[in-house]
Amino acid sequence: MASSSIQRASSSSTSIRQWKYDVFLNFRGEDTRENFTDHLYTALIERGIHTFRDDEEIERGSKITPKLLKAIEESRFCMVVFSKSYAHSRWCLEELVKIIECVKENGQTIIPIFYHVDPSDVRRQKGSFEEAFVNLERQNEKKAKKWRAALRKASKISGWHIKNG
Repeated sequence: MASSSIQRASSSSTSIRQWKYDVFLNFRGEDTRENFTDHLYTALIERGIHTFRDDEEIERGSKITPKLLKAIEESRFCMVVFSKSYAHSRWCLEELVKIIECVKENGQTIIPIFYHVDPSDVRRQKGSFEEAFVNLERQNEKKAKKWRAALRKASKISGWHIKNG
């Protein structure tokens, strides 16, 4: 397990912010919804940690709903579960861009979890991440650049590396 330190962005405001959620879970449903993320969500709820998890299956090509964007803005911590097919989801990547923006603007904290993926593969976009971007860049090069930058920023933060389980 990597160091559990977390990186915080400094808040530009001196007022105390009220958060609606303690944690926003960002994850690729087909990889982790019915195993790791479900167990993580249950453990957080059982400990009284108010957690937002999108339970709706997202249709291919649909846009992020305002409800999801608002939930990201209203969450103190964002747990990003990087998994093998994470980068194959434009939805996950769009959420990640929003999370990075909120860290910068609102002072949220990102807690990355590398689930069965090497953190360096995420950072350098190798392996399944590289495969995903071959297709993503063909579809929208401008967005792919934003997604790559968000992945690099988030993957440089110390988090948890889960190899088994």
